[in-house]
Amino acid sequence: MKELNQKLAAIQTELKAKKSSYNSFGKYHFRKAEDILEATKPFLLKHGVTVTINEELIVNDPVPTIKSTATITDGKDSIHATAVVGVDLNQKGMQTAQQFGAASSYGKKYALGNLFLIDDTADADSTNSHGKSNAVNKIKEAAKPAITTEQLKKAKEYIAAGGSIDAIESKYKLTNEQKANIKKTL
Repeated sequence: MKELNQKLAAIQTELKAKKSSYNSFGKYHFRKAEDILEATKPFLLKHGVTVTINEELIVNDPVPTIKSTATITDGKDSIHATAVVGVDLNQKGMQTAQQFGAASSYGKKYALGNLFLIDDTADADSTNSHGKSNAVNKIKEAAKPAITTEQLKKAKEYIAAGGSIDAIESKYKLTNEQKANIKKTL
């Protein structure tokens, strides 16, 4: 395992994944999973490793949630990094397959970013409000339904399976007591 750790550390140190895509609406450059994979390819033969990404639907209710796992292996040992992403089924102008595809792309990008230590915190695509004002966000927040007892039970199961409270809060209004109750599951 020590040898694979050294190979991964070398790749993490040398890897430069360009932001080859541009969002004309938000006016920023961003990187996709494909950019990271393309940047990784020169290191595969050099270090005798392979990189794969697996995805699975881990929760379907209250929010469909995809777990993406990026794996680097030398054929003997493996190191994994994961990302968990909710599927926004309320995304206007997208069909269900596109909504799952968008979540899949984000999950892959962040699993790879976690594996290769690519920091996206300063990326515009992680902070951009996409032109939505605070007033619009407040209206959306007010329109969220309160979570029912049954949904709260499912939310706890979702958290126990690795889901995020942010995904639940994006869909339901939660009281501080409900948040604390859900967080006990962690």
